[in-house]
Amino acid sequence: MNQSDEGVGPGDRSRRKDARRNKETLLEAAVAAFLTSGVNAPVRDIASRAGVGLGTLYRHFPTRADLIIAVYRHQVDACAEAGPALMAAAATPHAALRQWIDLFVDFLVTKHGLAAVLRSDDSGFEGLHTYFIDRLLPVCAELLDASISAHEIRTDIDALTLMRGVGNLCIGAESDPGYDARRLAGVLIDGLRLPR
Repeated sequence: MNQSDEGVGPGDRSRRKDARRNKETLLEAAVAAFLTSGVNAPVRDIASRAGVGLGTLYRHFPTRADLIIAVYRHQVDACAEAGPALMAAAATPHAALRQWIDLFVDFLVTKHGLAAVLRSDDSGFEGLHTYFIDRLLPVCAELLDASISAHEIRTDIDALTLMRGVGNLCIGAESDPGYDARRLAGVLIDGLRLPR
């Protein structure tokens, strides 16, 4: 039992666990809804996908901005946490980099309408770009450095440039359902390889 649980009964811990599970389910449902309908997906649809009522959704995310910010941070965290796992499991650092770039592309492509929202006047969105860079840049740099150290790729690219390049390749996906950003990012990553 940790200190935060002192004086808390089993029923309270169970309610907290249920609340955390509901929040996680709502985040996953929002990700799915944003993927198909963009960030303006009806909250009623998100609550329905999560199997909860609107009251539960609003208890966790009082405003649409709160929900968008939470989904964005949730997805950034998932992408950041995948880096070390991929590095441990992949056959080579370059393979880990390529798999991570695929996840990064998926993250960027699924954010229909998010760019416009991030440019809005809502002060809650101000820190998201910084959060994005702070969480993802070190992961990309670590994967890139490992690939360079293994003499698998060229040395003349840094993580921020690579992330910007991949981001630019993802722009066409928003307006063209046939556009394959993953394939183009794969061409970019393959192009970094040193000749054997």
